[in-house]
Amino acid sequence: MRLTSSSAWVRGVLEMFAAEGIDVAALFEEAGLDRSALDDAAGRFDIDDVSRLWELAVARSGKATLGLSKGMAHTYGKLGIVGHELIAWPTLLAALQRLERSMNVVSNAATFALVEAREGWWFELGHRGGERPVPRQRVEFGMLTMLGFCSWVTGGELRPLAVEFVYSEPADATPHRAVFACPLRFGASANRALLSRADMERVLPCRDASMAELHARLVDDELDRLEPAHTSAAVRRWLSTRLADAEPRRRDAAAVLHLSDRTLQRRLSAEGTTFQRLLDDTRRELAERYLRKPRYTLQRVAGLLGFDDPSNLHRACRRWFGETPGHYRARFGVAGPASESGGSKAAGSPQELARRASPGR
Repeated sequence: MRLTSSSAWVRGVLEMFAAEGIDVAALFEEAGLDRSALDDAAGRFDIDDVSRLWELAVARSGKATLGLSKGMAHTYGKLGIVGHELIAWPTLLAALQRLERSMNVVSNAATFALVEAREGWWFELGHRGGERPVPRQRVEFGMLTMLGFCSWVTGGELRPLAVEFVYSEPADATPHRAVFACPLRFGASANRALLSRADMERVLPCRDASMAELHARLVDDELDRLEPAHTSAAVRRWLSTRLADAEPRRRDAAAVLHLSDRTLQRRLSAEGTTFQRLLDDTRRELAERYLRKPRYTLQRVAGLLGFDDPSNLHRACRRWFGETPGHYRARFGVAGPASESGGSKAAGSPQELARRASPGR
């Protein structure tokens, strides 16, 4: 799969470069790139080309902290159509949950994930490169853009409880600590920020169900263009909505997809999978998510996965992860509810929480 970023995002980055006094035309010439994609709303830039532009811009400006500015990120970090959709969701949490799916429109070289913690939610930003390493500045600008978006969409200043980066601490981290103004950790396992539960539950002032639906359709259309739909993907989406209700059946999935049972079976076989394999894979993916939510008991997780008996969850986890659900949770620093964990509660500062909480999905 080709890793790319949207023209809207790249255009914003280039406008930020220009605001920093960098000659963007000369930058493109030096990189040997064509600027025409900038004028195409559906244009995409190869992620290695984006990284190359960052490298050259840092060298031309002589600023190792290029983009490390709240003002620059708030002004020039552009999510495009995705941003228009997210502002119409009812709460910040609902908007960011949607972003987990729609981030590929902004860049399929970036990943976005939410992980619940005791004090709130971590949002994790993954950055992939092609053959080039990912410039640190690209990561920092992305983090500030997301934090700025959260402040803008909620209509008030939002301060993270902690921020972590995977790379080593710079020789002088003073600018970083001043910009993020919260406990900051380097050499971590993920690039992520911790937002309080109260901030995540903020009601968005521009919420509008009809506008959210309209823009969601536009974003989904773009996702379909970027990720051609496959039958197996459609089945997995359906399974994720049905597991808690009843044991899903292949013929029901076929009916929803307007296919015969035999046609569905044939298409899945052509894609190298089966309905039962998709069911197991979907359960495993959701188990990884639910088991990292401290508020869910193991009985609740079993029910959400469509297991009638929690013992089925134990057997499945041993097969999936090689350990019991409880041991899986402990490995990620997650304690279950009082009814499951004996009521013990972990306390500590954001820094301590950052060391305990897992960045995984």
